[in-house]
Amino acid sequence: MGDLLIDYKGESNQILTVTLNRPEVMNALNTQLFQDMLQLFREQSHNEELRCIVLTGAGGKAFCSGGDLKERNGMSNEDWKRQHHLIEEVFLCVRDFPLPVITAVEGYAFAGGCELALMTDFIIASETARFALTETTRGIMPGGGGLQNLPRSIGIRRAKELIFTGRNIDAHLAYEWGLVNRVVPKGKAMETALELAVKIADSAPLSTRMAKMSMNRGTEVDFHTGYALDIAAYNVLVPTEDRLEGIAAFNEKRKPKWKNR
Repeated sequence: MGDLLIDYKGESNQILTVTLNRPEVMNALNTQLFQDMLQLFREQSHNEELRCIVLTGAGGKAFCSGGDLKERNGMSNEDWKRQHHLIEEVFLCVRDFPLPVITAVEGYAFAGGCELALMTDFIIASETARFALTETTRGIMPGGGGLQNLPRSIGIRRAKELIFTGRNIDAHLAYEWGLVNRVVPKGKAMETALELAVKIADSAPLSTRMAKMSMNRGTEVDFHTGYALDIAAYNVLVPTEDRLEGIAAFNEKRKPKWKNR
């Protein structure tokens, strides 16, 4: 996976860093990279030691500039659709990944790169970051979930302005509008994301899984249905060993030792 670098961090390899490694083309996404990402996320969904993934881009100039338009140049309609089906699988695999996924952005996150970041649980952006969905300026439209995720992040009116015009915004405006969680100094996005990943890893893994599932699914339905899902997930946690350990650790004034069961 030369275009996709992976590295384990933290206690017992609980944190996985995934780096888009095509800096010469601002980490543009090509077919091979999509195939590698799909394989990786599918495999890691069964990794019982894992607690969090941090996704970033190599080189510092861009997290990801979007789909590789040089590869796409001259594609037949059928080849384009076939590749996009792969893209859909990858992006949904990222969004539905059972554990938290954080994006660390330095530089550009444009088009499919912005959509990929929006598919993760939240974004840490350096002050160099810029975000845009530029597809309408290329004769297409966002096809990686951006039409759903961006309005949910910043509101539909702001999202329409950005999508209809292809306008890009800087990290500070992205923070003000709710697109990113934090803005940090240049070169510090990955460091900050890893600090948060360590804190996530300290939480009970089953609790984190259930909370993510309930929030992701619950926000797609009415309140009472969502709340019913919350309670169903809550009750799954009650008989677990980790729930007993969490209460015991609190009362014994020590750090809990999670077993993920």
